[in-house]
Order: sequence, then structure tokens, then C-alpha cells
Amino acid sequence: MSAGDLNFVRFGIEQQLILTSAQMRTTEQRAIDAGAVTGLALMEIAAQGVLDALFLAEPYSASGCHRALVLCGPGNNGGDGFAIARLLQAAGWCVKVGFHGTLAQLPPDAAANAQLWLETNALTPIADICEEEVTRADVVIDALFGTGLKRPICIRVWELLECVAASSATVVAVDIPTGINSDTGQILREEPAGSLEESIVESDKKAAWPRVNHTVTFQRLKPAHLLATSAPLGMNTLSIVDLGIEKFEPDQDETNIIHMSGMPPNLYKQNLAHKYEHGHAVVLSGGVGKGGAGRLAAHAALRIGAGAVTLACPTAAVPENAAQLNAVMLAPLDGSKGLDDLLCDTRKNSICLGPAMGVNDRTKEMVLTALYSKRHIVLDADALTSFAMDSSTLFQATHPGCVLTPHEGEFARLFPDLTEKTSLPNSASSKIDMVRAASIRADCVVLLKGAVTIIGCPTGQVKLSAALAERSAPWLATAGSGDVLAGFITGFMARGFDPMSAASAGVWLHVECAKIFGPGLIAEDLSNMVPRVLSEWDCEQRKGKTAQ
Repeated sequence: MSAGDLNFVRFGIEQQLILTSAQMRTTEQRAIDAGAVTGLALMEIAAQGVLDALFLAEPYSASGCHRALVLCGPGNNGGDGFAIARLLQAAGWCVKVGFHGTLAQLPPDAAANAQLWLETNALTPIADICEEEVTRADVVIDALFGTGLKRPICIRVWELLECVAASSATVVAVDIPTGINSDTGQILREEPAGSLEESIVESDKKAAWPRVNHTVTFQRLKPAHLLATSAPLGMNTLSIVDLGIEKFEPDQDETNIIHMSGMPPNLYKQNLAHKYEHGHAVVLSGGVGKGGAGRLAAHAALRIGAGAVTLACPTAAVPENAAQLNAVMLAPLDGSKGLDDLLCDTRKNSICLGPAMGVNDRTKEMVLTALYSKRHIVLDADALTSFAMDSSTLFQATHPGCVLTPHEGEFARLFPDLTEKTSLPNSASSKIDMVRAASIRADCVVLLKGAVTIIGCPTGQVKLSAALAERSAPWLATAGSGDVLAGFITGFMARGFDPMSAASAGVWLHVECAKIFGPGLIAEDLSNMVPRVLSEWDCEQRKGKTAQ
């Protein structure tokens, strides 16, 4: 993807890789070792990419003489900054460079770019940058610390960033805003000495991240570009500069790989003879007056293409559900023995449990019965909360054919130790690590719902679905939307998709349906948007094949 506004691709087919800081370093080093590019050449490409993104995002800056303050750090991010300063100066800008650290600290390529700058220019230590110099700048380039930052930044650097934020300058972050751990999204800032009360005040300030207008990253997104919800990582644009080293990236089947979620390429039904060859999904429902959640899930499973869907509910609730369902079949079900009998039909190959079933022993018994059947299973809502005090029993029964779909509260009740570890200040563990560890513990796919939904599987691979920027759909925060998502995933698995692909496709489709419908959405609307989304998806796929 070239520099410019980041498009959280609507119609991608599970191919957008996200690289951790270590994977990015390895990719660059592989390319350098293979002789495909030099470190200096990579810095030059990155620097030009930052300028291209700036000129595209801020058209006024593409011509005329402007003032830039370029803040360079002691690593390769600083080397990018020196190259950016040189290119801006060549374009006729008045450029001042502030430097944090010592020249002796710089890696070889960054030192070479620093020397090129020093041939005709001076450096100003960060400590000597005054407020007037900040306020005079039209653009401030943050090239202090990039994706390699693992320790808290000092108070002086933070104070300078706050001064920059208070100015009228356009702020451009190189790779990632200074102070953010690129793998976890956490803000890394040195705590000031002082009383407990002072520390609390300072801690509160941390939530207000200094302003950044544009972020320009290289080759691929990094986890924090999606996870750092406490910081606007480019309030206006988040751009990616292609470094041309794709073939040196990690293999797609390696463990610990992170992708954006998307639709599987084999979405459409094959020309099979009978509906049951497209699978038969079973959705367990709550009792009288509590069937709405189950009906939403069942309708979603049918809409996404399951050949048949049965809603299994207590006998007393059959009339209520019969009055509101047509294509969905009904089955009375009053206990685990009844579920055993229902599943004697081997065509019933996918089960959804949890929506409005109640948090009780009956639900636990039903869940365990379903798990022991070794069908593909989605466990949502009450099916998870019923095991909050007994998660070990649940995890002894879960298997690779399962998908757990907790929101953050449900996740914390099932995996309290993982949640606590991730929430510690300056923790090296991210939400991605947390979900990955949970999926390994449960030996199944775990889908943590949120604005950025994280899907982990026991192999270590992770997929992210970002409902951010142009894909933002805040109206998904409505009663019943999670039940629809559970139904989508159940329907996909009924059709034969593996749990990871089903979860990835389900969450992608969930956001697209909400985004296209827009404000005013209620849960019932989501399934009804599926035909339009899939029609547009098909058009995009056909265009892509024609272009090839």
C-alpha cells in the first residue's frame, strides 16, 4: 500500500499482514542480508514516503517555504528523521533538527544520515528546544523513538511533546508516536518522583496523549496502530509506505502471525444437491420470554448460508418461537438428554449455545453435553458466564472445533490472570498475547470482541478486525448484536469452514453489515444486510480477477 490515507480494506481476503517490532526488524535484516537493499536505501525510501504522505494529507505543504522542526532520537527512527530533514531542506523548507541522545549512540545507518545533515547544518539538543521554536514551526516531525521502544521515555521528552501538542503545528509521527510500545499499545512514560498524590495526578495525565495529526508507518501496520485506544495514532491519517521487501516477510504459516480478518475466498456455495450438504446449524434458546437472542442467532446462521437451522428451546417456549419463525425449524428441548437425542442426527454439525440461556447449572450441563459431542460449537454469553467460577471444567472439555466469543468482562471472568498481567503498567504483554494465551489454554479459537476484535487460535496465529476510521460502526453497541455475530460464525462452521476462518469471516461481515446500514441500526437489521454486503463483495472480487 502506498503512502496516503490508510484504507482498512473492506474487501480484503485475509491477506493483510501485521508485523510486530521484532518481525519488522527481521524482515528488514533479511532483505539487507540478501543484498536486495541497503539500510541507507530503506531510510531514504521511508523518508520520501513520509514527505509524500505529508504533502498528500496537507496540500499547502507541497509548495512554498515552510518551517519544520524535526525531532530525532538515538536509533534508526532518528536516522529516518535526519533523512526527512535533509529532503525537506532540499525542497526549500527552513528546517531545525532537535536531537535526543548522543551521536555515539546512533546505529551505523542512522549515524551516516546524521553526518550528511551535519555537513552543512547543526543539531540542537532536545533539552535546549524552547517553546518559541516549537510555536514557529508549521510542521513537527516526531522521529524520536519508533517501534523499538521498550522502556519508558523521560519526562523531558514528554514535556516537549506536550509543548508540541499545544502549538498550531501539524504533527507527523514517523512509524509510531513516541512513547507507545508498538507491540502492546501501552504508553511508556517515566513516572515523576514525588508523593502518591502527585503520581496519581501524573498518571491521569497519561490518558491524554499529545496530539498527532498524521502517522506514517512502513511496510505493514504494527499491532499498536490498532490497539492503542488511548492514543490517536494519526487523528487524520494513518499511512503505510511500501518498502518493497514483501518477499522477506514471515511465512504465512508461521506461528505468531497476525493478519487482518476478512472473507474467505471460497465463500459461495458449491453446486451441491441438497440443503443438508450445506450443513445444519442448531441454536439453543432461552425459555419463555427469553427467545429473542436465540432467534437472532438462528436467523443469522440461516442468512449466511447454513442449509438448515433448528432453534432448540424449552417446550414451553415453542409457541412463542413458532409465532416468529418461518424458515428456521423448531425442536423442543428440556434437558441434556434431549440434546443428546437431537444430536443423534449427524447432519446437525454446528451448535450455538449461550444467548439468553441463563447463568445456571442447566446451561453448564447443556454446554458440556454439546462439547462432548465434538461438533463445531460457538459458546457465547451465558454459556461462558456460567463457567466463571469453574473455568477449568470448561477448558477440560473445549476442543479445536470450538469458538469462544467473550466481550472483555466475560474474558476477564474466564481468564483473570491473563487480564491482570496485560493491565499492569508498562506490561510487555499485549491484548494479542492475552488472547493467544487464552486460545492455547482453552485449545480452541477465542474471539475477544471490541472496536478491535482479536481472534486467536491454538497454533498461535491471530487475526484482528478493526472497526476504526472509515470502518467505524459505533452503532454495533446495541442489544443483540453479539447474538447475530455468534449466529454468523455458527452458520459458517455449519457450511464447513474451519473455526478460525469462520470467526474471521463472521466478525468482518458483522462490521460491514453495520457500517452499510449506518446509524439507527438494531440487531435485527444486521442479518438483513448480508445480501447487499455479499453482493458488493462479489463485485469487488470480480473486478480484482478482471484486473489480473
